[in-house]
Amino acid sequence: MADKPHQVFEVYGESKCFDDDGRIKRTGSVWTASAHIITAVIGSGVLSLAWATAQLGWVAGPTVLLLFSFVTYYTSALLSDCYRTGDPVTGKRNYTYMDAVRANLGGFQVKICGVIQYANLFGVAIGYTIASSISMVAVNRSNCFHKQGHHAACNVSSTPYMIMFGVMEIIFSQIPDFDQISWLSIVAAVMSFTYSTIGLGLGVAQVAETGKIEGSLTGISIGTEVTEMQKIWRSFQALGAIAFAYSYSLILIEIQDTLKSPPAEAKTMKRATLISVAVTTVFYMLCGCFGYAAFGDQSPGNLLTGFGFYNPYWLLDIANIAMVVHLVGAYQVYCQPLFAFVEKTAAEWYPDSKIITKEIDVPIPGFKPFKLNLFRLVWRAIFVIITTVISMLMPFFNDVVGILGAFGFWPLTVYFPVEMYIVQKRITKWSARWICLQILSGACLVISIAAAAGSFAGVVSDLKVYRPFQS
Repeated sequence: MADKPHQVFEVYGESKCFDDDGRIKRTGSVWTASAHIITAVIGSGVLSLAWATAQLGWVAGPTVLLLFSFVTYYTSALLSDCYRTGDPVTGKRNYTYMDAVRANLGGFQVKICGVIQYANLFGVAIGYTIASSISMVAVNRSNCFHKQGHHAACNVSSTPYMIMFGVMEIIFSQIPDFDQISWLSIVAAVMSFTYSTIGLGLGVAQVAETGKIEGSLTGISIGTEVTEMQKIWRSFQALGAIAFAYSYSLILIEIQDTLKSPPAEAKTMKRATLISVAVTTVFYMLCGCFGYAAFGDQSPGNLLTGFGFYNPYWLLDIANIAMVVHLVGAYQVYCQPLFAFVEKTAAEWYPDSKIITKEIDVPIPGFKPFKLNLFRLVWRAIFVIITTVISMLMPFFNDVVGILGAFGFWPLTVYFPVEMYIVQKRITKWSARWICLQILSGACLVISIAAAAGSFAGVVSDLKVYRPFQS
């Protein structure tokens, strides 16, 4: 009997249907991983980059974008080496970000990581709900401006649109896991390119039409536009917005767990990360820089919804609809790890509960029966409802984006990947490489603190004048 687990492992290892851990063979490739990453990365964050560049200016704006892209790629490469503990080909798999932290760091750090990761995922769900409602409102207002002129009031409440988005997410959230949403990721990735390209094209057209590049080397002017203190807070908030635009490390391990092998998952993931970060950085530089070139100090917080552009109105409508479709998919990509964690924990705590474990086959004509789980249905619906209500109470796009970027960037993108890599590769304390990694981590911590301070200052400022549930 003692040899039985080993025999099972060998059967799985040789099987064409199962991977070395006994799970059904993974089928992900460098391209599906890239689609997942691009879906997660090129989100609503891209549209705030013109505003972020306006706060920092022509010198600091593009420089900060490039620095963030380098840090994101480098730390993601470190993190991908932590998918397997020990040997990169045959070592034990870590299925989630928290599993990797548990295997490499253990103890109290696992709990800290869990709180930060899942709070961040919860925050992203709120941010995406706000962004989608803003885009739906923008479609309505764009058509109103077209009919009634650019000076019409066209006030529209975002609340009904948040409810609509919430209903869509309750339906899509019943998709059980990551492996079954690759099609949604590919659709969402196409949509993200659609609206990013339209935003970029409108910026280029504006510059070509006026024949003038707006903006300055140091960004928004003190005195004419903002006070000296506001300039500092906004510059810090811009760092948070750029950090958010690159945040996907918290779901990297989950994406890597969809990849087939050979080659080693880490090798495929590094290629997917390089492709994705390179593509998104080019997009970000173009969108941020052309948006700033078009509008200078007046760059809107959201390039497609701030009504820097009014025409062609139908093109703006297409861009905003594409954004909503993308955010429906991105919401699921980000929330799946949180859903999986809660459901796995519930199953461990109550293994005999039929509400948690039983799946009901729901026949769908022409397709396989859909497996409905009562606990999944109720818990995921409650989650979506809570995020929707919070979004209605605090619909401040730029501030929420800045807070999320600041809160998640240092711990999840830098600190944990660096510390896990040091343990995994047994890097000696006080060696040159150890010192360099710690300097990188320390510098990113300072940036995160500054970004959080600027974003919270923005929320406080907005709350002074905001009245909930009113247009």
